[in-house]
Amino acid sequence: MEAISEALQPYKEQVGMAAGILTVGQMFSGCFVCSDIRKKGTTDGFSAMPFVGGCGLTVLFLQHGMLMNDSAMTNANLVGLTISLAYAIFFLLYTPPTGRSSYWRQVGGTALFTITLLGYVKVENPSVVEDRFGMIITVLMLALIGQPLFGLPDIIRRKSTEGLPFAMILSGTIVGLSWLLYGVILNNVFVVCQNLAAVTLSGIQLALFAIYPSKAAPPSKKRE
Repeated sequence: MEAISEALQPYKEQVGMAAGILTVGQMFSGCFVCSDIRKKGTTDGFSAMPFVGGCGLTVLFLQHGMLMNDSAMTNANLVGLTISLAYAIFFLLYTPPTGRSSYWRQVGGTALFTITLLGYVKVENPSVVEDRFGMIITVLMLALIGQPLFGLPDIIRRKSTEGLPFAMILSGTIVGLSWLLYGVILNNVFVVCQNLAAVTLSGIQLALFAIYPSKAAPPSKKRE
């Protein structure tokens, strides 16, 4: 990887800028999910974690970018945090009263966990905090990206990918590829591993759309 990194060093700024722009663009893919929620009039059938968890994860990625002193990652996540907060608020507005307690539990848990990890950064040995913190957020990112796969049995049963955010998954794959290239240029194993695994998980989810339709088939009527 070092040889590739050295060969691509002249393109570091351009790749970093492109990855940042794609990341901000990817954030707007959530508008498609919000549009589906608005048309349906409720968040029933949709998970808040892509938005709520996205806020927490963006804060942690912002912290990681600051630890790395990388302006491309820092700027992209600053904009991303603003957009993620807007989505989380939108989700709350369309959440029915019966589901709001669950929403706030997710918000509270995410906030507590995020603050705990930010506190860890302050007390950890500066010589190892970047690598260890990078490992932690890699695991968290994979858990968030792979979260829709927990509903795989239901997807297979219904033979439908309805509820899966196709636009977010597709754009996330493209963004993951761009940051994967940037990680290679940085010769940073955590950035590479994060995005390689992210692209793999996103690819699995994209494959589901090739197998099953995005709308559930209407129940067949039995002949009397």
